Amino acid sequence: MTGIVSHDGEKRLVLVSGRAHPDLASDVAKHLDIDLLPTTAYDFANGEIYTRFSESVRGADAFVLQSHASPVINHWIMEQLLMVDALKRASAKTITVVAPFYGYARQDKKSRGREPISARLLADMFRTAGADRIMSVDLHTAQIQGFFDGPVDHLWAMPILVDYVRGRVDVSNVTVVSPDAGRIRVAEQWAAKLGGGPLAFVHKTRDVRTANKAVANRVVGDVEGRSCVLVDDLIDTAGTISEAVRVLKEAGAKDVIVAATHGILSDPAVDRLQSCGVREVVITDTLPIEDEKRFDSLTVLSIAPLVARAVREVFDDGSVTSLFDGNA
Repeated sequence: MTGIVSHDGEKRLVLVSGRAHPDLASDVAKHLDIDLLPTTAYDFANGEIYTRFSESVRGADAFVLQSHASPVINHWIMEQLLMVDALKRASAKTITVVAPFYGYARQDKKSRGREPISARLLADMFRTAGADRIMSVDLHTAQIQGFFDGPVDHLWAMPILVDYVRGRVDVSNVTVVSPDAGRIRVAEQWAAKLGGGPLAFVHKTRDVRTANKAVANRVVGDVEGRSCVLVDDLIDTAGTISEAVRVLKEAGAKDVIVAATHGILSDPAVDRLQSCGVREVVITDTLPIEDEKRFDSLTVLSIAPLVARAVREVFDDGSVTSLFDGNA
């Protein structure tokens, strides 16, 4: 049967994948040295989803991997919910939702009256469906961990990104830049890992009544003549990032590398990133990056080794925190 059996023969791990990001699921399975659980999934003519597992999962520790990818993000969330429900009804022992990119994470609070807290609703839906645990990478805000009534493994892509970027810059002449004041703490951690250089942040304003609309006003910090590493959790339409690159270049930055975990890259992100003057854009493959979204200065790093190690730690009753030097 598919999966990993523990040394004492008491536990069995199975990895289930939805259809949103099959390449990532295959890579995670390869790092775990297992096969994905055989699964049938298709859409009816009216858009309803059907899913069924071809092997027994009774008593298994099941990990359901699905990244909430655009443009049909709601479709993939629903598919993952149905897979969780199917596992619960098939008597899986434990069910872990693995969502490398967690949908609706930007809607984690009310900015105005009569708004939903959508990230909380999503957590409630997974719990109701039967999930015992959630695993995700670089949640938009850490408070989302408290929305789920159960364990949440919050993985960091920072070690993967930092290792790559360190080889692309002169660490004695680097300024780490936050795209706004809200991510200064993350920028501090980046700076510490890149040799303790100076920090800067871009002062921006955002209209809460308009989606994907922000204006970068000025940079605060020492960037003149320095290589700048601009860090963020995600790039959607790239409005914030491209504006920040422009402001940094106008302030005298030598060059700019953008490092982000999630590459949503909604239109017109590719055009903006290609024309804003950035030296390189570095992201991970938590989301599928189609060929039409790839460009010469884009580098995509694999998140699969990190996800596989975290899955194995959970299965072995180990420590996920140990993957991040105790800092997760």
